[in-house]
Amino acid sequence: MPRFQPRDPNGNSTVKRLAKGPLYYEFSRHNEPRLRIASGETIVVEAEDAFSGQVRSDADRRDKSKIPNGNPQTGPIWIEGAEPGDSLAVTIHEIKPSLGQCATRTCDPKQLAEWLGTECPHGTHVCPIVDGEIHWSDTVRIPYRPMLGCIGTAPDNGVPTTFPAGPHGGNMDIIEVCPGNTIHLPVYVPGGYLYLGDAHAAMGHGELSAAGLEMPSESTITVHLVKGKRIPCPRIESPDEIMVVVSGCPMERSIAQASAYLALWMETDYGWDRWRAYDILTHVAQISVGYYALGTVAVKIGKRYLAGK
Repeated sequence: MPRFQPRDPNGNSTVKRLAKGPLYYEFSRHNEPRLRIASGETIVVEAEDAFSGQVRSDADRRDKSKIPNGNPQTGPIWIEGAEPGDSLAVTIHEIKPSLGQCATRTCDPKQLAEWLGTECPHGTHVCPIVDGEIHWSDTVRIPYRPMLGCIGTAPDNGVPTTFPAGPHGGNMDIIEVCPGNTIHLPVYVPGGYLYLGDAHAAMGHGELSAAGLEMPSESTITVHLVKGKRIPCPRIESPDEIMVVVSGCPMERSIAQASAYLALWMETDYGWDRWRAYDILTHVAQISVGYYALGTVAVKIGKRYLAGK
């Protein structure tokens, strides 16, 4: 598969690049925009890993006394013409590792402690990324399947941290936030204030230890402004599926809410009656799970079903 060659709206190969710069731990409208772009521009965004760069070798430890928060974001990015009630369509073309490696750790089993106990080793583990594979051990290779754990816009009320997810996006940790897919996000404030970061080289459903295979990254994205398209929560479109992301506990409620929002999306944009959508979703919908402790889920349906209303 040929590598994506980023170009600006005029077809030129030189595109804007947003360096890491300050690390932000909130999706805030109060920060000065670090990059201003027009709808349709393709940009390259550098981001630090979820450990704020503290883990580069097996001997390193995450020191929360120095950096208490996680999942630092790069941004904010101002999209010209974005106003409350619009939405952003962010297509991810490529996510590259900045250092050719990723890192994970195990140190807090949380809900699993009831069965596994609490004597969990720290488990810092740095893995080289070579030729499309993550060298998890001398004998185990994991396919390189990068995704962004965090992407979101700034709300107009309150300032959410980079720990939870919500209607603005945030720390969704959904594996479908990946190259080839388009992430739809609500716009709450002028300019949108887009942030992204927390790239993973790979991650299983649920992000069991609260750490994926974390890596500093360079993401190539194209941002389109969709005027007058108000959406209640993040949506993802892949070549084969559409999906809605909702976060909250209990997870059963998130599944129900995401399913309802998906049925309403099918009604509004694809001509389905909501109750027929409810019926078909019962039989063919699938669920992707983000970090299990936050109750984040994506409910999805294959596009092949959408024409069958």
